[in-house]
Amino acid sequence: MKSVKNRVDEVNEDTLTYKYTIIEGEALGDKLQSIAIEVKFEAKPDGGSNNKVTSKYYTKGDFQLLEEEIKDGKEKSLTIHKIVETYLLENPNAYA
Repeated sequence: MKSVKNRVDEVNEDTLTYKYTIIEGEALGDKLQSIAIEVKFEAKPDGGSNNKVTSKYYTKGDFQLLEEEIKDGKEKSLTIHKIVETYLLENPNAYA
């Protein structure tokens, strides 16, 4: 992917949620108008956290997404999250 344009909709430190919308770029292709994403972090009892992501797809016209297309998008998103997680774990001063 060469470019993606996101709009930050909400950052809530109390609920540990982050909401943003993909509004432009290759991720949308010619079938999607936007993708709204909510990320929620939940503390684990033994330390660390779980990350829950909910995505809502807004299509152009009457187009219907196939389950396979949604699964592909989730896999790409998970890959990006894992890359970021690895970087942050290896560079804790980057976010301190």
